[in-house]
Amino acid sequence: MNDVSWRRMPPLAALRAFEATARAKSFSAAARSLNVTHAAVAQQVRALEAHLGTALVVRDGRALGLTAEGAELAGALTDGFLSIQAGVDLVRAGGANRPLVVTLTPSFALQWLMPRMGDFWRRLPDLAVTLQPDNRIMDLRREGVDVAIRYGNGDWPGTVAERLVPARYVVVSAPSLLAGQSAVSLAQMQQMPWILEAGWNDQVSWLAAIGLDAAKLNVTLMPTEELALSAARQGYGLYVENEALLSDDIQSGKLLQLAVSNDDRLAYYIVTPAGPQRAAARQFIGWLKDSV
Repeated sequence: MNDVSWRRMPPLAALRAFEATARAKSFSAAARSLNVTHAAVAQQVRALEAHLGTALVVRDGRALGLTAEGAELAGALTDGFLSIQAGVDLVRAGGANRPLVVTLTPSFALQWLMPRMGDFWRRLPDLAVTLQPDNRIMDLRREGVDVAIRYGNGDWPGTVAERLVPARYVVVSAPSLLAGQSAVSLAQMQQMPWILEAGWNDQVSWLAAIGLDAAKLNVTLMPTEELALSAARQGYGLYVENEALLSDDIQSGKLLQLAVSNDDRLAYYIVTPAGPQRAAARQFIGWLKDSV
């Protein structure tokens, strides 16, 4: 770990004043947030500009903006101060006494996590966890989230992402829909009924990519992923979903896999805010990895 070179560092008060000014786009608003005077904030920002030898803010009448250098420094300072705040909050909250906050999509919670929670409670009975099912890509630090499980390519600024399980698309069917067949061709799939969730354009694009004319499919749209999967289990139509969410259904034989994507770039990732992690977060992440 690199040591901090304090001799090269501008005064902390000046950095704090500039970060508050950049965030508020106003000396007056920054002064109110720091409980100091307008003149004190303006003086600290001018001193920082003199220390660095470059302009950081652009003044145009009553409006205030940032130069390119100012915007870059402001982003780094905000990340740094938030990391400090997170460390202080961990100590202030008493660490293990605060439940671990985990956010994940409702579908991942229902289809992948909940079937494994019995094992979690047996292995870590004293670890209190609060699950927050949510489809939003939120700012974990600002929302007070310790761990997120996200679907994507692992690129979320200000976070540390570690691949958990691949999430390739697969086409599945209930055995009852296939009338004894174990496989069907694309031409047969084109004529069969389908169940899709409304608004899932990624599914439709993937179906087109494997050679199906999505515009001519006989599709019944469901308002939620849970209802769509339930309908597929009943044999009402073919269904396309992330492989990780259907692994238990496929292994049990409730659903048969008919086609699969060869694109492994997308996956479910364990995502944490950059900076220190609580011991509870490390325990939970260790259990997640063991559960794959």
